[in-house]
Amino acid sequence: MAKFCFDGIDVYYEVHGDRGVPLVVLNGIMMSTASWAAFVPNFSANNILVLVDFVDQGRSRKVDKDYDHSLQVRVVEELVDMLGYDKVVVAGVSYGGEVGLQYALKRPDKVKRLILANTAARTSAWLRETGHKWNAVAATGDGYDYYMTTIPIIYSDGFRRRRRDWMNAREKTLVEYFSDKTVLARMVRLTDSSENYNVVNRLGEIECPTLIISGSEDGLTPLPEQRLMHEKIEGSRWVVMNGCGHATMYEEPDTFTSLVVGFANILDEEIVI
Repeated sequence: MAKFCFDGIDVYYEVHGDRGVPLVVLNGIMMSTASWAAFVPNFSANNILVLVDFVDQGRSRKVDKDYDHSLQVRVVEELVDMLGYDKVVVAGVSYGGEVGLQYALKRPDKVKRLILANTAARTSAWLRETGHKWNAVAATGDGYDYYMTTIPIIYSDGFRRRRRDWMNAREKTLVEYFSDKTVLARMVRLTDSSENYNVVNRLGEIECPTLIISGSEDGLTPLPEQRLMHEKIEGSRWVVMNGCGHATMYEEPDTFTSLVVGFANILDEEIVI
């Protein structure tokens, strides 16, 4: 689709559709714009859909320096401003939700609604240790070991059993992808960028309507982390998708799509019964 230059870094983005409130969808750490291909028709039917590869993701440029989430927040800020949107709905998954949450804190004037799927407000000790383990395996350069360490945990046991064919295809594709040492270096930098992430004490500042989507079997951002956000973001809605792991959008795509599209397009007027 297109690229824009941000601090000398080429950032890839896509815009689909030509009507409705802009819906900016932000990737999980190991995703890219290509990860949303199956969702594009529904997400863009009544919204202008904006997809973007963060720095070090997909078709955006890699960098050779360490950074934290603030770099990715600036990517979103620059992109929304460049496209000239007055207000947008932000929907982020995991890493993308963390960036989206911080964008909403930085630019509340720009965020009409906020959707946080499988997202945490902090890098817990458990999540930090998990990231360290991922990076230790990445240092070996073994694509298969990296895949086995990072990917199966994302899905629920039930999904892995039901969709063995899908998981096998995923393994074949990603093992080859992760066997590229340049890709692993990107993954390490992205993982490290979350090392000190913590906005728990600022959650009360979120004033826009917010939807939290969780998986009951999410092993990376478990329900207590989701409950924390729900309790601290006043008026937030919280939906738990039973039987789903960390990748709710892949395990129950129809339900996930309905939640995102429905919440993005509900009228601002209060529904009085």
